[in-house]
Amino acid sequence: MATTSPTETEFGEVSRIKGIVFKYISFAASIVGILALGVLLAYVFWDALGLESAGTGWYLAYTGTLLVPLLAFFAYARTRPAVVAGTFELFSMTLAGVLLTGAGVIILSIIASPGVWFAYFLTVVGPIVGLYVYGQYDREATWVGLAMLGVVLLGPVVGTLGLGPLTAVGALLGSPGIYFLSLVVPAAAVAAYLSAERLDFSRRRSLGIGVGLPVLAIAAVPLVDTVPAISRSVWLIGLVLLGLPAGFAVANTARTRERWPAFAFPAIVALGFLAGEAVVTAIGATPPTPWLDWQYVTSGPSQTAAEAGLYPAIIGSIFLIVLVSVFTFVFGVGAAIYLEEYAPGSGPLAAITRIIKVNISNLAGVPSVVYGLLGLGIFVNIESQLGPFTYAGFGVGTVLTAAMTLSLLILPIVIISAQEAIRSVPDSLRQASYGMGATRWQTIRNVVLPRSLPGILTGTILALGRAIGETAPLIMVGAATTKFSPPSGLFGKLTAMPMQIFAWAFEPSDEFRYGVVAAGVVTLLIVMLTMNSVAILVRNKYQQEANQ
Repeated sequence: MATTSPTETEFGEVSRIKGIVFKYISFAASIVGILALGVLLAYVFWDALGLESAGTGWYLAYTGTLLVPLLAFFAYARTRPAVVAGTFELFSMTLAGVLLTGAGVIILSIIASPGVWFAYFLTVVGPIVGLYVYGQYDREATWVGLAMLGVVLLGPVVGTLGLGPLTAVGALLGSPGIYFLSLVVPAAAVAAYLSAERLDFSRRRSLGIGVGLPVLAIAAVPLVDTVPAISRSVWLIGLVLLGLPAGFAVANTARTRERWPAFAFPAIVALGFLAGEAVVTAIGATPPTPWLDWQYVTSGPSQTAAEAGLYPAIIGSIFLIVLVSVFTFVFGVGAAIYLEEYAPGSGPLAAITRIIKVNISNLAGVPSVVYGLLGLGIFVNIESQLGPFTYAGFGVGTVLTAAMTLSLLILPIVIISAQEAIRSVPDSLRQASYGMGATRWQTIRNVVLPRSLPGILTGTILALGRAIGETAPLIMVGAATTKFSPPSGLFGKLTAMPMQIFAWAFEPSDEFRYGVVAAGVVTLLIVMLTMNSVAILVRNKYQQEANQ
């Protein structure tokens, strides 16, 4: 008869006890971490929104008109996955459209002149979109990817050289004409494509939607002219950047009967705010006095806390994150593809490849201030030594200098994460592609990249989240701590949100150190979380397609 030895019994009991202890310690640590983060965020939002100044009547009014109906809706939707999915899609796509509209109005109407946008649309954006659409139509065209890469590299050069005549042509069209041709017309084609391919509408209905968008853009102009706060250019930008994602979410939710209750969410929010405002006005309750308001995001720094704003820093951060995203994604993913798919695995060159990979791994742990010194030495000092012979446009505290420095900071992280994602694709899929006669580039484009893209985007999201909050590299390259106007272009001086928040934190006034700084932190969090949310949605889309 087999018996369990004391040693085995004791070992099993000890292991089980250790496992239980480890389980509950991990659970307790997670709860403590979540609670600590929640308390910190609640404290920051409390100060930024000025909730301490609101009266009891205000809280009671909005609790009854907004909070209670929302809780009831969430309780109803909790056991209905289709309603939850529809609600999330309506909320996320509308929020993304609002933020895209704000960024588009700022970039297209305030920072870049319509003529400049028209020039680069013709030489960069338009050709890339056209090539992408053609690549979706003709899957056998292997040259599309290389052509898009060529447009990315050569398009800005051509646009810069032809900026004068192209800007003159744009001036003949006027701002509304430029935005109509460069935004509304392409958006109409995208709307028709999404209606047919994603929503399974008939061809006639899809064409009607595509034609209806430009018709709506023109027909609504007389009504828009009656609203002084909205120009024709802003209307066209908003129609595309807000109307397209929000309209797609509404149409996608409406075509499934199980998702129809999701439309109660926006109705509850809109009616709840209106009813709450009416009740607050009727009873004379004291509303909060938030630091984070429209004046805060549209004005510059000031010596008084009540008039201080973050607008120049917001624009500077948007400039930075857009450029850093482009630089790191192109060079980081390109380097990872070469190291994993093209670099030799044997011979003398393989040893060099291994040395490069080790150095990339080491660079990922270098402190950010060291990258600031590297940017100072490369992009600032070399610029000053070249003097009149320079043409790159680098300099002390410019947008391009700061963007390149932050790109160096997160480039090793992007390369490593992209390598791991590419390495996770099974070799059997590559061999199957080769067995069907595909070339190496066709295999990478059609097999490797679609399956590794979710992992690549995950690493890029984490890296960009680090870059947007960095301060030390910006200080080293001479970015301004406080600036009263946004950057005028890639070669203009800039400040960023972390820099301005850092400066306000040392102001002697409590209103600056608590109210204004808290509003800046909340703004930074909103921008970062929005950017991450959009990237996560894109990642999930590709992940679902890869799993099909």
